[in-house]
Amino acid sequence: MNALVEILKILIPAGAVFAASYFLVKRFLDNDKNRREHELKKTNIGTITPLKLQAYERIVIYLERINPNTLIVRVNRHGMNSRQLQLELVNAIKTEFEHNLSQQIYISAGAWEMVKNAKEEITQLINLTATKVPADSPSNELAMMILSVCSNLGKKLPCEIAVDYIKKEISQNF
Repeated sequence: MNALVEILKILIPAGAVFAASYFLVKRFLDNDKNRREHELKKTNIGTITPLKLQAYERIVIYLERINPNTLIVRVNRHGMNSRQLQLELVNAIKTEFEHNLSQQIYISAGAWEMVKNAKEEITQLINLTATKVPADSPSNELAMMILSVCSNLGKKLPCEIAVDYIKKEISQNF
């Protein structure tokens, strides 16, 4: 019995020292891990932030380029008929969108959804307006009809709404 008491006299303090050491070392390692993760996040933020801002800039440029007011001026050429203009306008929107697809990695899901909606609504506006103009009429007729529809909407164009959303998001995040 004395031997058991002597062993317990040794094991209990040793166990207490072991437990205290274990928890201290564990706490130290956890703090070190958290510090390293924080430093890594800080470094990543320094690298990612310029990329995010650049992505937002590119998306705003895209939205400005698909605005019918600027798109028509850029795409409409002398000698085109309304059907050719319609196809060129839709193709320009699609091509620009495909060129900027990778930007969705850096912007929020809400912002990307606004961009996609703007693209679809502008394309739909062009296609619906084109049905009101004979296909072989001069392209200027379709251009004027699209611009007239845009000015008579009584609300902002989808691309303008998306730009406003992106500006608001940028001001909240940066």
